[in-house]
Amino acid sequence: MKLTKKLILLTIILFLFPASTLAAGFEYKPHKEHKGGDITPVEAYRMLKANAKTTFLIDVRTRAEYEFVGHAEDAYNIPFMFLTNDASPMGYKLVFNHDFTKALLALFNPEKDTLLFYCKNGHRSVMAADAAVKAGFSEARVFSIMGGFEGDPDRNPESIYYDKPYYGGWKQEGLPWTYNMDSRLMYQPDVEKK
Repeated sequence: MKLTKKLILLTIILFLFPASTLAAGFEYKPHKEHKGGDITPVEAYRMLKANAKTTFLIDVRTRAEYEFVGHAEDAYNIPFMFLTNDASPMGYKLVFNHDFTKALLALFNPEKDTLLFYCKNGHRSVMAADAAVKAGFSEARVFSIMGGFEGDPDRNPESIYYDKPYYGGWKQEGLPWTYNMDSRLMYQPDVEKK
């Protein structure tokens, strides 16, 4: 009987505090100041479940990241930036999606909808939150998900995971994600070009 209680308690602890979050005392922190709020992936998931009709998850990563790295279930892909064909030793250059807010306004209602933005680990999502507020969405209903989809990188230079996403994030928290592509959720200007 006592063993059963201990197993239940351990299960609850592991569900509430995933292993990645427990590692090295990890704590979510916003990457920079922005308009709107900051929430953890678990808080975002709870918000989605509590009010699915007016709360939306928006993946602001590139189309390639959305497709090949995977994405949160039911997340709309509206890239904040696009990859270009211009390469450098640092990788492909990114350019801003000048139609980002136009795409938001085409899909969501600034008067009623709550927007939860995420990117790889929380840098582009804060810029997306600022853009959404500037476009007319209420600061009280715009959030950046700290840790993004993949989580914050390990900063221990002696770790085999150094500089790789490791702590927190939607995927590391064990929240629902997929590789499935749903044309309803894909970047709509691409779908419309058929």
